[in-house]
Amino acid sequence: MAIRVVRLGSPRARDEGLRLGTVRRPPRGVPRREFASRDYYDVWLPEVAPSEALVKAAQAAGGKPAGWPSFVRRYRSEMKRPAPSHALDLLAALSHVADLSVGCYCADESRCHRSVLRDLLAERGAQLG
Repeated sequence: MAIRVVRLGSPRARDEGLRLGTVRRPPRGVPRREFASRDYYDVWLPEVAPSEALVKAAQAAGGKPAGWPSFVRRYRSEMKRPAPSHALDLLAALSHVADLSVGCYCADESRCHRSVLRDLLAERGAQLG
């Protein structure tokens, strides 16, 4: 049993389990009934996505390396709020009894909230795959 961190829209791994979309918005131009069949996600979990304001700030920084530490600090702060914190605790606990995955659309995980999400889950004792 484990939780994997994936890119939404990528082919599913064998035994990946339930795929959760940790994004603020559903995929553009994809009918809701096709989210799972097109390998986006089975369940939408925007509670652990960065806020719209944080995403806009990151986009305004233009992907400059100097902006990444600020993004990480602000995202971690957002994840300390009650709803996201509880969701992270739940995901960490579920990782010990079920296979599941969380993800985002970004091509580069090293500059995506999912890399921070991986760390946050590990800090809560999640079984990572």
